[in-house]
Amino acid sequence: MEVAFLMTTFEEFIQSLVEDLMTSGRNEVVAAAKNIAMKVERGTLQTSEIDEAMLEQELMTNMGELANPDLLIRTSGELRLSNFLLWQLAYSQFYFSDKLFPDFGEQDLLKALAS
Repeated sequence: MEVAFLMTTFEEFIQSLVEDLMTSGRNEVVAAAKNIAMKVERGTLQTSEIDEAMLEQELMTNMGELANPDLLIRTSGELRLSNFLLWQLAYSQFYFSDKLFPDFGEQDLLKALAS
């Protein structure tokens, strides 16, 4: 893939995700658990049927065609998740950069991908 395409895809994904997820990662997991609990209460679901895939389907970030991130790039020198995509980042690689997001460019992305 071309770096320009990756940068555009990355920027578009982040913008849409931030706009759509004006909630915390913890709240997203709790909401998913409540949705599943309601199905159990209604009798449309047995507790033995609950698994990771079902919980993931109830998350707000369940976009079907998009897989969980392989790489999280955290800019601005922060070394924390900030309650962001807690479930989805369970098996992701983390890359930390001291650069602020607006200054994070193509060369920085290449460095992150190579790490």
